[in-house]
Amino acid sequence: MTVAIPGGTVTVGTDAPVFRADGEGPARRVTLRPFRIDVHAVSNRRFAAFVGATGYQTEAERYGWSYVFHSFLAPGVQAPSPEGTPWWRQVQGAYWAAPEGPGSSIADRLDHPATHIAWNDANAFAAWAGGRLPSEAEWEHAAKGGDDAARFPWGATEPDDGNALCNIWQGHFPTQNTLSDGFLGTAPVDAYRPNGHGLFNTCGNVWEWCADPFRIRSISAAAKQRNQAAAAERERVMKGGSYLCHISYCYRYRIAARSGRSPDTSAGHTGFRLAHDP
Repeated sequence: MTVAIPGGTVTVGTDAPVFRADGEGPARRVTLRPFRIDVHAVSNRRFAAFVGATGYQTEAERYGWSYVFHSFLAPGVQAPSPEGTPWWRQVQGAYWAAPEGPGSSIADRLDHPATHIAWNDANAFAAWAGGRLPSEAEWEHAAKGGDDAARFPWGATEPDDGNALCNIWQGHFPTQNTLSDGFLGTAPVDAYRPNGHGLFNTCGNVWEWCADPFRIRSISAAAKQRNQAAAAERERVMKGGSYLCHISYCYRYRIAARSGRSPDTSAGHTGFRLAHDP
């Protein structure tokens, strides 16, 4: 299901960045044509239909592993961690249909967003489904739900451990999750209230890939270095944060927040939704 998003001149980014090094600012005005966008992230059910029709293998399958959050590993399973993020584990055999590795299944999560999806995988699905990935500006415009000044898809109210407005972490990251929202990992694609345009879960749940190369709009030496590294890795923009975000650690479930990863990167919190030309 898609909804029509009006075009016009809109604000992208913010002049009050939380993570300046991510390139959240400065705010800028961008003129967009009208477009359509899916109300939901692509679900496991939809992605399974794509794989069934095409035989497509994801980047995680080709590499033979993907990143899984440590709490999801079966007892006794040992897997290496990348430097600096010990809560991620490099699990052999983890991919979209086995999100926690061998022996896991999506049978009870067909209505949850597909995860372990790389940018390359999302584009392959888009070509099959007749859509495309949204630009960062389109994604932000759609996520704001008609309020160009919105901080979150629902407005300005800050979610907290007792007020679950989206699927993020509750408690103390990364060791304690109170599960006050009922979800340790992903939630169904239609969980929580939609925004003013009828879109669900643009923030929280899973990071969503955009079409744009990742770039920071700054002339600082640090930005130049970051942009060189991003260009070398062909990084693409990700928006919306995930179920692992918390204000104390990864305060990136704000609309202006962003990240960049190489197009073959997958993890248990990477997904996507499609945009469409009118």
